[in-house]
Amino acid sequence: MLVGVGIGPGDPELLTVRAVRMIREADAVFVPGRVAAAIIAPYRTDVQVLSFPMTDDEDYIARCIEENVETIAPVARDGLCVFCILGDPNFYGTFSRLTAVLAERHPGIACATVPGISAITAFASVAGVSVAGGVGVSDGSPESSRLLLKVKRPKETAERLREEGFDEFVLVERMYMEGERVCRGEDLPEESSYFSVLFARKNE
Repeated sequence: MLVGVGIGPGDPELLTVRAVRMIREADAVFVPGRVAAAIIAPYRTDVQVLSFPMTDDEDYIARCIEENVETIAPVARDGLCVFCILGDPNFYGTFSRLTAVLAERHPGIACATVPGISAITAFASVAGVSVAGGVGVSDGSPESSRLLLKVKRPKETAERLREEGFDEFVLVERMYMEGERVCRGEDLPEESSYFSVLFARKNE
């Protein structure tokens, strides 16, 4: 199994308890660079640094990801393999690209993630600002997805978003709490808990 573990914004003390446990228990730990290796050094030092170049050369990036997949796959197939990534593995990270290639080449290997503190919440803490109301987050590309918090009427909200071109929806209610529920597409309920997040995406 391959688990993408978020290791936060840079301080080793900002890893979650679960992240530290996974790093310590893994049969092998991979990191995308020496910065990540330094962050987890208090918990694990026998790590393998993989090449994830910071470049606009997409062909070169693709080749590196393919090579990394072939390095990770033998471990992930038979044991617990952890890939550490700064911030959160599902939030503007390379983990999704890595797992997409892994699924294509080695479809029998399961993947999971452990969330980490993202740059967004870390920024708010360092800058001393309180984030509230509607907030836009972008890497400079056109908006293709949206997250809505505290969605009490998800089906109705999804219908409004369809008029804006969104066509994929996932609702997570009471995540990591008792009664956690995940609903997708046409299965969105009429009403949901205050503790709910609706994800919407445009698939072009």
